[in-house]
Amino acid sequence: MSRETQAAIPLSLYLHFPWCVQKCPYCDFNSHPQRGALPEDAYVDALLRDLDFELSDRSETRPLIAIFMGGGTPSLFSDRSIGRLLEQVNRRLTFADDIEITLEANPGTAEAGNFRGYRDAGVNRLSMGIQSLDDRQLQRLGRIHSAAEAMRAYARARAAGFDNINLDLMYALPQQDLAAALADLDGGIALQPEHLSWYQLTLEPNTEFGLRPPPVPDEDTAWAMQLEGQQRLAAAGYAQYEVSAYARDGRQSRHNRNYWEYGDYLGIGAGAHAKRSDAGGVAAVACGESGDATGFRITRAARHKHPRRYLRDAGTAGAIQERIAVAPAERPFEFLMNALRLNDGFTPALYAERTGLHWSADTEAVRRAIQRGLLDVGARRIRPTEFGRRHLNGLLRLFLDT
Repeated sequence: MSRETQAAIPLSLYLHFPWCVQKCPYCDFNSHPQRGALPEDAYVDALLRDLDFELSDRSETRPLIAIFMGGGTPSLFSDRSIGRLLEQVNRRLTFADDIEITLEANPGTAEAGNFRGYRDAGVNRLSMGIQSLDDRQLQRLGRIHSAAEAMRAYARARAAGFDNINLDLMYALPQQDLAAALADLDGGIALQPEHLSWYQLTLEPNTEFGLRPPPVPDEDTAWAMQLEGQQRLAAAGYAQYEVSAYARDGRQSRHNRNYWEYGDYLGIGAGAHAKRSDAGGVAAVACGESGDATGFRITRAARHKHPRRYLRDAGTAGAIQERIAVAPAERPFEFLMNALRLNDGFTPALYAERTGLHWSADTEAVRRAIQRGLLDVGARRIRPTEFGRRHLNGLLRLFLDT
């Protein structure tokens, strides 16, 4: 891997904010209910120390194409804190001229008043976790807002100048039927956001719903919701480009697309994950036997999850829970696990650039995927078929088993 190739791999930044008002019963993210006043200044200082530590072993000349502030609930932090954080990040890293800066926002009334301040601080994209526009479902999901509050928060965001908004909506909710799921989606479409993340509720282990599962629609009903919902989204001008992501022209999420295309990202904050490619050098060698014959190395890192420990150790090696090298043999599945989520898949050139390996369609896994109607393999692009998108886990399992 040449330095030129490394420079071509996009770089984004993820900043994690681990607090929320209360833990939702379906949530398996690293989030912790707020207890008392938030340590805003201390946490921003910790994020900056952590970023300095991440950059200490290797200078980063690539411009950031995107920043994503997720959680938890980042909008619990004031616009003053977000502004200070972004200003200091920009002193350490170059921002692309068209950088996308996203803030996840809870539509609860406690945070809705800061939208204009966030916009002035440099945030140019909001991701609002509405989840449903049915008050009964919002209560079942443990959300702190009502449907009316979500609508008011959205209106405030528009009034504050945001012209790039994502709405999170879920389907296959407890006791939800097809008509109710489509009514929820219709309500989201009517708001005319630039992007919709419309995804099926899953019952994750180690969550309240995972431990005590609520009655959710069966597989056939959930599939009917997905099919009819996709048709309505397409008719409204939202093109599906990923399993659960739909966007108007030019409004795909740059940060998330960078994940799915196996780009690089810095992960700063409690529980944050990072991936970086390296053409060689001290930083890569320190991670162990991770390179191939070209010297191309990929490393992943994860921070400790608990906010108290992170506040204490940020800026030191003590904040790193693990740092591992991705062996060449592991890269194909890692790449495909991400890239095959995209409707348009990937090109052989992208595969080579991001993994340092040569793409070959002459493998047993590819042959089986084609035979089963799961994968469309052309000379210029490899993508899942419609059947493959429906059975993505089965498609990926073919490559995991090789």
